[in-house]
Amino acid sequence: MQRWNPDTYAQFAQERSRPFFDLLQRIRADQPRRVVDLGCGPGDLTVTLADRWPDAIIEGVDSSPDMIERADRCKRDTVSFTLGDLRQWSPPTQVDVIISNATLQWVPQHRALLPQLLDSVVRGGWLAFQVPGNFNEPSHRLLRSLARDDRFAAATADVDEPQAYDAATYLADLASLGCQVEAWETTYLHVLAGPDPVFRWVSGTGARPILQALTEPLRTEFVAAYQAQLDRAYPPQDFGTVLPFRRIFVVAQKQ
Repeated sequence: MQRWNPDTYAQFAQERSRPFFDLLQRIRADQPRRVVDLGCGPGDLTVTLADRWPDAIIEGVDSSPDMIERADRCKRDTVSFTLGDLRQWSPPTQVDVIISNATLQWVPQHRALLPQLLDSVVRGGWLAFQVPGNFNEPSHRLLRSLARDDRFAAATADVDEPQAYDAATYLADLASLGCQVEAWETTYLHVLAGPDPVFRWVSGTGARPILQALTEPLRTEFVAAYQAQLDRAYPPQDFGTVLPFRRIFVVAQKQ
C-alpha cells in the first residue's frame, strides 16, 4: 500500500493551500447544512470550512490512514474526519457542497465518477474541485523518463501515474449532466527556498509512488539522478527557485 507522509506534504503548506482558497471563493453556497471535503489530507484546510460556514456539519474523507490520523488532531465540534475511498463514498443523505482539492488526479478514470458525485449533491448544491495541470512540466517529464531507465524500469513499471484533463473537458462533462459550470486554470509561480526545493515538493506528491516502488540502493541512485536533473531544469536564483505550477479549477452547481 502506498503511504502518504503528512510532514513531507506540509513542507510547502502555504503554497499548496492557495488553490484551495481560490476554489473556495467561487462557491456561492450561503448556508449549506452538510459539506464534505473528499481527499482532505491532513485536515488543516478542511477545518477552515467551519470559518466559512459555521452552521454546517463538515466531514473530511481521505483514503490515507496517516493523513486521517493527522487530521483527527484538527477536529472541531462541527468537523469530523473519516477514512474512506472516494470511489466508494456514498453519504447517508445528499450533501450541499462537495469540495475536492488536488485529489481526483490520483483516481483512475475519475471523469466517470462525476455523475456519482453529483448524485450525492442536493439540487442547487455544489461540486467544486481543482487538480494539477502540470504533468507535462519538466518535474514530471524527467520523473517519467528516469523511471523508464533500464536501472529502474522493472521496479516502476506498474506504478499508476496521476492524470488530469483540461478545464474545457471538465466543463463539457458537467454541463452535459445539467450543471451550471465555471471552469478556469491558473499558473502559480511558487518561489521555493532551501536546497533541492523542487525535489522536496514533488517527493511529497507526484513522485511519491515511484519513490515508494524503489528499494535501496535503487532509491538512493534514483533520487541522486532526479535531483541533479531538477536542479538543471529549475536553477536557483538570488531570490529562490521558481516552480511554475498550473492548476485546473471547476465549480459546478447542480440544477
